[in-house]
Amino acid sequence: MRIAWAFTGAGHLLLESVEELEKLAREHKVTIMISRAAEEVLKMYGLFERVKKLEGGYYRELILERDEGFSFPITGRLSLGRYDLLIVSPATANTVAKIVHGIADTLVTNAVAQAGKGKVRTIIVPVDLEEGEVETVIPSKLELTICRRCETCNAAAACPQDAIIPGVEIQLLKCIGCGNCQKACPYGAISGGSTITLHMRNIDVDNTRRLKRIDGIQVIKEPVEFWNHL
Repeated sequence: MRIAWAFTGAGHLLLESVEELEKLAREHKVTIMISRAAEEVLKMYGLFERVKKLEGGYYRELILERDEGFSFPITGRLSLGRYDLLIVSPATANTVAKIVHGIADTLVTNAVAQAGKGKVRTIIVPVDLEEGEVETVIPSKLELTICRRCETCNAAAACPQDAIIPGVEIQLLKCIGCGNCQKACPYGAISGGSTITLHMRNIDVDNTRRLKRIDGIQVIKEPVEFWNHL
């Protein structure tokens, strides 16, 4: 099969999405589409290089939104029906809101719009699916209550991206999730993979309900579920 997999800038279900993408790429031709926000977030979580390793050849490209201009020419393949399936996982609330309101001004929302025009089946994994609370993993964080404000910050010295302001914060837009800072800090002041609880907004959940009613789009709860729909 020819499949397009699109990433948006969500951290929730991101690792799970990458894991299923890796399995899918062993068996099928997969074009990977990465929004500007997704590129940043994949790097924060240390997952960008894992995804990049999957590119290689025609219909196995890795497409970055920042390289596509404002016309997103790659999505023309979808309008021509050259893919069997489009998967968007994970999909942020912002992406879902744009799709349900017919806005197609990003790589991913334009891909969904063109898939509809080309009658390409689309599966979407929204992060704001149900009312209530959800637990999610966040990127590396400087724990100020543990930080000793050392004269020489070992964590900052070990960071290849110069992303750490000692005693203040980690600049996540520079972070590539390598984990060097965690290993270098003798006091454990750098946390990675911490779990937090988020409350789902009613407006986002309502948009997900509207998404389910769009012809040609199927909404699933977790990335692993798409195997049941190939």
